[in-house]
Amino acid sequence: MGSLIRLIIGIPGSIVVTIGLFLLMNSLISKQQDLAEQKELVKIDINAKVQEVDQIESLSDLQRPELDTPPPPPPATVDPSNRPSIDGVRAEVPKVEVDLDIGTGFNPDRDAQPLVRIPPQYPERCQARAKSLEFVIVQFDVDTQGVPQNIQVIEASSSCFNRAAVRSVERWKYQPKIVEGSPEWRRGVVQRISFQLAD
Repeated sequence: MGSLIRLIIGIPGSIVVTIGLFLLMNSLISKQQDLAEQKELVKIDINAKVQEVDQIESLSDLQRPELDTPPPPPPATVDPSNRPSIDGVRAEVPKVEVDLDIGTGFNPDRDAQPLVRIPPQYPERCQARAKSLEFVIVQFDVDTQGVPQNIQVIEASSSCFNRAAVRSVERWKYQPKIVEGSPEWRRGVVQRISFQLAD
């Protein structure tokens, strides 16, 4: 019964609201048309008026400014008394009567020296169970071209880092060992490689 009363009251109410909105919109549209017609009636024309100026007359009035004369250069001095004295303290070199053999100072022999050491990449698979600082100690030989060979892991805090350490050493480059002017293999190079997690 309540829904029937709502239906009876609702239908005429919605019709009245719809007609009211329609009339309101119609009045607003007619007002906009009136404004549009009024806008068309009002026209404003803005044109820049160009004034012709006789440029030749204005240029003839210009004068070149006079520049100040630069000051004269300072006078040159030729008086020798102004020159500083270059006489220093004169002393004789002491004579030492000692027989020393200091050699040539040049020793061509040298051990293998690192040129390029690329740091290892921290393995992602080791991050979950790794400590803040891990290490791997490797031993390898350096051939006559300065390339590491026979890379072996001697000791490691975790075996998870062995492969990354070996790959890092494979990319290193050395100056080869020199004995009597010729390159030779350098055996048993031991290196500690540290792995540290970035904060």
